[in-house]
Amino acid sequence: MHNYKLTIQYDGSRYKGWQRLGNGENTIQAKIEQVLSLMAGEEIEIIGSGRTDAGVHALGQFANFKMGKNMTEKEILTYTNQYLPHDISIINVEQVSNRYHARYHTSEKTYLYKIWNTSYPNPFLRKYSSFIQEPLNVDAMKEAAVYFIGEHDFTAFSNAKSKKKSKVREIYSLEMVIEKELIEIYITGNGFLYNMVRKIVGTLIEVGLGNIEAKDIPAIIEAKERNQTGRMAEASGLYLM
Repeated sequence: MHNYKLTIQYDGSRYKGWQRLGNGENTIQAKIEQVLSLMAGEEIEIIGSGRTDAGVHALGQFANFKMGKNMTEKEILTYTNQYLPHDISIINVEQVSNRYHARYHTSEKTYLYKIWNTSYPNPFLRKYSSFIQEPLNVDAMKEAAVYFIGEHDFTAFSNAKSKKKSKVREIYSLEMVIEKELIEIYITGNGFLYNMVRKIVGTLIEVGLGNIEAKDIPAIIEAKERNQTGRMAEASGLYLM
């Protein structure tokens, strides 16, 4: 068997997320597996480095798959991009050892969240950012962001659907870049719970609006109560980097 690592970009706007569903085919995983199975002449299953929700995008999702057919990296790259929908792109193919597993060999992840913050919506970013009309206090958001860094129990920032027993995760960095009306939030950690990034960003937005004080973040984390956090930020602004 030959093992291949894929680097994938996609616009998640019209998909139900990464993970293949039992009945529907409108997922990123299903679309890619259909093309790979035709190419390989056998049923192919791909393993992603993580799962993105409906409407979430990816700038660098890693995945791997195994097949009996021996093809060059360039042949696979050309074939997949010829037959995949235009909102899914394979940007790199690398043949790796059979031991490589995209999920287990990922030691950290970075997410990007985009906020369009001004009085008018941006028609070109409507599917690729979250529109917040009220002015955000970015200095307060930066102050609050510091409290998320480090190892914490993020129960308060996870969704009830999360089946993982331990809710402890470590955030290595949480930075903001502001360019006029666009706020970009970069968050890197060793792993993230279901909806955790969107809940953290939603809480930062509430801080920016003055509804939550930055100094209250440690107590919110410690309380482990989901109803104390802010809104859950929209999927459209989130990118797996």
